[in-house]
Amino acid sequence: MFGNRAYPLASLGYANWILRHFGYKTVFIFGLVLYGIGALCMWPAGLNQSFGGFCGATFVIGSGLGSLETAANPYLTVCGPPRYSEIRINFAQAFNAIGTVVGPVLGSYAFFTQTEDDVSALQRVQWVYLAIGIFVFVLAFVFFLSNIPEVTDEDMAFQVAETHVDEQDKPFWKQWKLFHATLAQFTYTGAQVAIAGYFINYVDDTWPGSTSAKGAKLLAGAQGAFAVGRFLGSGLMKYTKARWVFLVYLSCTVAFLAASITQRKQVGVAMLFMTLFFESVCFPTIMALGIRGLGRHYKRGSGFIVGGVCGGAAVPPILGHVADMRNNTGFAMIVPTMFMVVAWTYAIAVNFAPSYRDTVDRVGGSTVGLQDESRPDEEKVVDVDADTEKNTVVHRD
Repeated sequence: MFGNRAYPLASLGYANWILRHFGYKTVFIFGLVLYGIGALCMWPAGLNQSFGGFCGATFVIGSGLGSLETAANPYLTVCGPPRYSEIRINFAQAFNAIGTVVGPVLGSYAFFTQTEDDVSALQRVQWVYLAIGIFVFVLAFVFFLSNIPEVTDEDMAFQVAETHVDEQDKPFWKQWKLFHATLAQFTYTGAQVAIAGYFINYVDDTWPGSTSAKGAKLLAGAQGAFAVGRFLGSGLMKYTKARWVFLVYLSCTVAFLAASITQRKQVGVAMLFMTLFFESVCFPTIMALGIRGLGRHYKRGSGFIVGGVCGGAAVPPILGHVADMRNNTGFAMIVPTMFMVVAWTYAIAVNFAPSYRDTVDRVGGSTVGLQDESRPDEEKVVDVDADTEKNTVVHRD
């Protein structure tokens, strides 16, 4: 919750300012250092059993993660041909999805096997965060030594000009499609976090006789489905347009999530499994499609979409309030369903509204960054003379 609230401060504030003035590498190092500081702050917070200290350290960690995403997500989309930007970011974030499955399991079996009392639990958490902090600082040093190619606003302006898209000619505050993507990211992320956060409560309320332990195992399985869905979506984008994959996935997400409101027991849980499977590609694809055609506004625009992650701090409390009012988490799933429908409007627009679709297709269908094998770099013209055989090479301009 506190980490999500830090995202817009980073992506719209200091991290985005650093990105626009000093480049991607600086933000990578800055985000890792912030993350490491937050992890180390968990040590005194645990020693003093301070809830305020824990919240503050979590906020610093969230600031570091927000800074990293402010740079990493747009960098993944521009570090290769625009045609494959959605594939790159989805494939990279698929490993993040694996972490959501492996992390909790590793923590429960490797770090938290003996937690007879609160003090014992805090001691183990301290050591875990100390190890994370040291690792992150080492990683920041590796980035400092690494040579990371920079992508400037001029580079992006040239790329967009090559695709004959005139979006960058508009002032930033008239980039309405960007703000629609930001709204979609806000509502989608809020719904996603709410579903995962109340998954165990849903199992307890809709499946009589189940336990929280059983709900936790089912949640791990659902997170596994999420990871599989993201890998599969990345593969599908190789053979069909990313916007179509996005539309199908998000449409299925809305359908299965709506069904979970009325279904119970195994069927209801199955609906949430399918929901997590199909919501998998939405976050990175909204990111990639939303910043297409921005050109010189690219870095600033990406910060807005990353800032949409703060939806994860807004929607779960609403779902919890409705669940308490009705004493029914199943009915409360109507809340993330409504937010998903708002996100779905962007999928509809990017596929059927010409102003959205044309921009996405022109950039995505361009050959920028690709070598056309049908046209060799140099054309050889061989003139054969009776006395001397000469090869004349005519270079293309």
